Amino acid sequence: MQPSSVEPPQHYTRTAVALHWLIALLLVFTFSLGLYMRELPLSPSKLKLYSYHKWIGVTVFVLAVLRLLWRLRVPPPSLPVTMGRWSQRAAHATHHGLYLLMLIVPLSGWLLSSASGFPTVWFGVVQLPDLIEKSASMAKIFKSVHETLNYSMLMLVLLHVLAGLKHHFLDRDTVLRRMFVWRRP
Repeated sequence: MQPSSVEPPQHYTRTAVALHWLIALLLVFTFSLGLYMRELPLSPSKLKLYSYHKWIGVTVFVLAVLRLLWRLRVPPPSLPVTMGRWSQRAAHATHHGLYLLMLIVPLSGWLLSSASGFPTVWFGVVQLPDLIEKSASMAKIFKSVHETLNYSMLMLVLLHVLAGLKHHFLDRDTVLRRMFVWRRP
């Protein structure tokens, strides 16, 4: 098999960039909302916030699936050759971890809702089936799992952001700029 003569892309496509920033915005909002609402006393307002939180979680899941499908169809740009092997492995591991968490965090929330006996109704229109039967003991487990996975995602997101800033300000390479459609390298 001969190597391809097609050069890898130098930047992400507009679709990949749009999905990246939309998911990032939704993750920041829903994480903040999750922290805020868990301290509120039980009320109709709190239940409404939980519904919004679940809507966003389902939306993140759907967008993450679309982003994965897009990534399979349109490969991302190669990492700079100036990056060491360890840095490239760390970047790939972080991206794989983020994709995995963008899928399993919403699923853990859906399992928590199911175990708690609260249906997940996407945008108040599409009722998703319960994944498990109502169970107080399982709800307690999934609450802990959901929180742990969320904090794990927060740590990976912070690592991802710090790495992007390092590339931009210290390494002065094009890694971060590839994710901005208005500022091509």
